[in-house]
Amino acid sequence: MKIISIQTGLPQTLRYGARDVTTGIFKSPAVTPIMVRTLNLEGDGQADLCVHGGADKAIYAYSLDAYPDWQNLRPNEKFENGAFGENLCIDEIAENQIYVGDTFEVGQAILQAAQPRFPCYKLGVKFNDIKVVKQFMEMNRPGVYFRVIKEGMIDIGDELKLVSQEKVLVSILELFELHDERFPDPERVREILKVKSLSQNWKEMLKEFKA
Repeated sequence: MKIISIQTGLPQTLRYGARDVTTGIFKSPAVTPIMVRTLNLEGDGQADLCVHGGADKAIYAYSLDAYPDWQNLRPNEKFENGAFGENLCIDEIAENQIYVGDTFEVGQAILQAAQPRFPCYKLGVKFNDIKVVKQFMEMNRPGVYFRVIKEGMIDIGDELKLVSQEKVLVSILELFELHDERFPDPERVREILKVKSLSQNWKEMLKEFKA
């Protein structure tokens, strides 16, 4: 996995329908190399910190190889790197082969895969079409939120080198698909809860199903 482009952006307010919406989903090419901080890339920001950002959603990465499918689905759309608000556009992210807790050395930084992305209505604001939120869920290409284990400089062309992995393997895609399961397998839920790096919000949600 290699970084193809890096995007940042600060929150901005725009008119959507009858109301003003403040969002940090609009990203532009960053001046590189760039510093990875504990909660984001230098020069990046999120608007609603209740649901965006934080240590478990510090850096968002999306896969370049998902873009052709989006182009086929939305042929009249112009897709550029960063279209989904990602900080890192990676050449290929296999969400079914990246596991919660996978820790990568990237340039001078160390990043850890934390969870998949679930889009809110602001993705629809960006595309001026709320249907894109449903399409994103159906595409099954959620991308990966990373937490920052070690701050440091990263640059375009840097590779993500796996340095450690949890004993219990739970893919980012499995977690994404589990979100909508009404009756998940309790035994599997108990296994997932053994993942030390599982974020607190996921632990709390899954505890309801482990009995």
